[in-house]
Amino acid sequence: MGGCLSFTPRSPGWAEMLPASSANIVDFSGSSPKIICVIDAEEEFDWGAPFASANTAVTTIKAQALAQAVFRRFNLVPTYAVDYPVASQPGGFGPLREFADAGHCEIGAQLHTWVTPPHEEIVGEQNSFASNLPLELQRKKLETLTNIIRQNFGIEPKLFRSGRYGAGRYTEGLLHEFGYHVDCSVLPGPAITSTSPDYSNAPSRPYWLGTDRRVLEIPVTAGVIGLLRKNLSVANYSLTSVTSRRIKLPAIFSRAGLLNRVRISPEGYTLQEAKALTRSLSRSGQRVFSISYHSPSLEPGKTPYTRNREDVARILRWLEGYLEFFTGELGGTPSTPSEIYALAQQEAGVRRKEIA
Repeated sequence: MGGCLSFTPRSPGWAEMLPASSANIVDFSGSSPKIICVIDAEEEFDWGAPFASANTAVTTIKAQALAQAVFRRFNLVPTYAVDYPVASQPGGFGPLREFADAGHCEIGAQLHTWVTPPHEEIVGEQNSFASNLPLELQRKKLETLTNIIRQNFGIEPKLFRSGRYGAGRYTEGLLHEFGYHVDCSVLPGPAITSTSPDYSNAPSRPYWLGTDRRVLEIPVTAGVIGLLRKNLSVANYSLTSVTSRRIKLPAIFSRAGLLNRVRISPEGYTLQEAKALTRSLSRSGQRVFSISYHSPSLEPGKTPYTRNREDVARILRWLEGYLEFFTGELGGTPSTPSEIYALAQQEAGVRRKEIA
């Protein structure tokens, strides 16, 4: 790509995506458990191939009706965090707009840098994380994405997710600038690559970014289960170090019930693991939980998680089983990020009155 620049960040500033203090963590202890679902609504691509701006197919969006049928049973209104290919093509925004117009989903934004104009960077691993791009290029891409969502969905998007969880120093300010209220870019746990943000110290509970409580972070619900889970430094090293991976220590620890990093997701995690993590976090006082997965997984062969129709059926059974567990055993209720934001604002108002 002639004329493109390669950027080497001095410091992505991902620490600014963590709560400034414990006071920024929202206290939902007085409410019942609440479940939301944020879906990465995105283009199809080969997960084992290099990033490419030419990957813009969105044929799998029509398959979202399969999961919508499950969500309707439990009165759950999911949020589709749409990226530029989905938001800019009728095959992408058309089916989702029908769901949204019927009140069956909400629409947010997801920034995949490599398929979002303008293309001023070298497309590749490092620049797939928005936090590694200069501020002005991040702003241009977010403006492009926000405007196409406004144009084709007729809404002002309020939820944002940075693709590959690549948020950093400028994220909160840019989101406020473009009118976003909720960010879902933080994946609690160590960095996934050498050039990605490190969220090792991130909580899985919602918290305010910055100090003025303008943008609410609702992290991916992720954590560690097993007998060794309370020793965070041991857990992080055992699950992520080159040596431990070489000797397959994570798999050994998982089978032995000692240590297992889990997300509330049907992609790569069993229903039993998701329930175990939810119970553990619930006992610790967490009240907001989030399901997440990628939209192409609802069509066979489009992601590593669904090679065939049975794999797709397994994801649908997982969603149904988890929602039955959450609304039954936990006595939880379905919610939306916008509702969680409103509740957080109420809690912040109460806290301000108490301080005054």
